[in-house]
Amino acid sequence: MMSRRTFEKTSDRKKSPPKTRQVDLPGFYPSLWDSPYFDPLKTIAQYFSPYWLACIPLTAIIVVVWNTAAVAQTEAVDADAVAQLQGTLNAIWVLIAAILVIFMNAGFGMLETGFCRQKNAVNILSKNLIVFALATIAFWAIGFSFMFGAGGGFIGLGGFFLSSTDPGTYGLDPFPTGLPISVYFLFQAAFAGTAATIVSGAVAERIRFLDFLIFSLLITGISYPTTGHWIWGGGWLGEMGFSDFAGSTVVHSVGGWAALMGAAFLGPREGKYRDGQINAIPGHNMSIATLGCLILWIGWFGFNPGSELAANENVPYIAVTTNLAAAAGGISATITSWTKDGKPDLSMIINGILAGLVAITAPCNNVSYLSAIIIGLIAGIIVVFAVSFFDNIHIDDPVGAISVHLVNGIWGTIAVGLFDIDGGLFVGGGANQLGVQLLGILCVGGFTVAFSSVVWLALKATLGLRVHAEEEIHGLDISEHGMEAYSGFVKESDVLTSSSFGSVSGSTADIPRGSEV
Repeated sequence: MMSRRTFEKTSDRKKSPPKTRQVDLPGFYPSLWDSPYFDPLKTIAQYFSPYWLACIPLTAIIVVVWNTAAVAQTEAVDADAVAQLQGTLNAIWVLIAAILVIFMNAGFGMLETGFCRQKNAVNILSKNLIVFALATIAFWAIGFSFMFGAGGGFIGLGGFFLSSTDPGTYGLDPFPTGLPISVYFLFQAAFAGTAATIVSGAVAERIRFLDFLIFSLLITGISYPTTGHWIWGGGWLGEMGFSDFAGSTVVHSVGGWAALMGAAFLGPREGKYRDGQINAIPGHNMSIATLGCLILWIGWFGFNPGSELAANENVPYIAVTTNLAAAAGGISATITSWTKDGKPDLSMIINGILAGLVAITAPCNNVSYLSAIIIGLIAGIIVVFAVSFFDNIHIDDPVGAISVHLVNGIWGTIAVGLFDIDGGLFVGGGANQLGVQLLGILCVGGFTVAFSSVVWLALKATLGLRVHAEEEIHGLDISEHGMEAYSGFVKESDVLTSSSFGSVSGSTADIPRGSEV
């Protein structure tokens, strides 16, 4: 049994409070540490040695640094993923744009065929189809390297036959910053084919098929890439500040200059100019000509917005300026032809729309919506009077290709110097940009005229550039291809062949006039 004295001692020992271990924390003043607010910390701290306490801030630092590194790594991974996604979107968009531009060949085929006579339909369709095949091969072999290969200011070199896998060979950044070589080539090859197709319409209904094929190979393989390098391939005109966003000069004016020289050396079609009169030769199918115009209008949304070479916010803006100019060109051409000739001519409505599209091609990325409309309105007026001008000087252009592509390609290039937001004369800039634009027009035109003249004259001296008169009367479908587009339908040549080379009946009704030959 425990004695009372022993119990009291034990009780006193149990009731006495435990002694609190004094822990000195560096940097704290004793008066602050003695504050009652720190009692919970004192209670916790008594169970840890000073060494453990010193590890707490070190642990916090490690946690913060580790978390920061993890976040940075996540951001780096996200940045790479975003770059890959953006690069893929860019490539897909440019691929779609290339397909739209290639589809424009169908538009050119329909337009030119409808504007010409039925007896030449197969010939025109054949030229428009084969020209893209020829342009693709010529551009793959040498044209792409001449245009974008590393070289001097005059012409590019290296990577012929698309043989190089180094993007820098063709002036591209590595993927995903830059486009894949394959996509970029396809897009540019589509543009090269367009330049050659422009020539087809101006020389239609009287040129030998073989001569046209040879010329197409040479213009897409040599001439077009050379002047293109000056502007888009890092050449001397581009270095001077010449601006042609989607090709009013690079594509359309080049095709127009070549077409002008071809039409001049070929001479007019039989019956077009007779006894000082200009005889209209109407197209045989305005329905497919109108369809061709609409196809071209749609294809231009690959031509201009695709030239951004990226999927970004500028693409829809360029599409809107393109559409506004096309609409304005069609309206002004309608009003102009109606006023000038007394009737709203469908062929002028079509060419007015195309003129607006050609004119806006150079400045489409950097002009206001109002400026785009003004550019299109002027283009529609110009094209009507340009058609009359070339008729008056006896340059026979069955589809108006020279008026649309050459004249309005020049106008669109000048429009950059007038309406460009960053340096146009009419929007607060000086005359420097306009001067550079005019210099580029002259230099590209001079080179293309010289090159085309040499080729046309060489073909004329060797192969004979033009078909015989009798072949022209019967139609190139029979003489050049041995088939007809409308087999079984009566053609004007069926009725007029005898009268063209001596009338059988001797009546004046047998004499071919205007569009009858």
